[in-house]
Amino acid sequence: MRAVVQRVSESSVAVGPEVVGRIGRGLLVLVGVATTDTEKEAVSLAEKIVHLRVFEDESGRLNRSLIDVGGEMLVVSQFTLLADCRKGRRPSFTEAATPELARRLYEHFVRQAAQLGISVQTGRFQALMAVSLVNDGPLTLIVESV
Repeated sequence: MRAVVQRVSESSVAVGPEVVGRIGRGLLVLVGVATTDTEKEAVSLAEKIVHLRVFEDESGRLNRSLIDVGGEMLVVSQFTLLADCRKGRRPSFTEAATPELARRLYEHFVRQAAQLGISVQTGRFQALMAVSLVNDGPLTLIVESV
């Protein structure tokens, strides 16, 4: 699994005119699932992101996690994170999981983050979504499951 993690002061996701997820201070997490991923990767990635020390402490150092600051998480499925752009000009998505596998592992990731005590909002799987955010920092990371 691969994720793009952005520290935000606020973020939302809409499907058409309907806002389906909205958070304040926290992390916007775009998640892509590969054909070889399992529940183990979903758990590992959720634990890694929830515990990432990407929020400042009193000294201004990145020493606090999402749990430490009581932040929220907005999770949006994004299969395009698995695109291979090394050859030609058209991205190849052969490494992206099937919709069935991707949905199962995306939902498992969301449940795992919530079980770790995080308030989690989501986008709508396989929908055309508009994601809005105010990137705080900016701080953006690419995180992969181990």
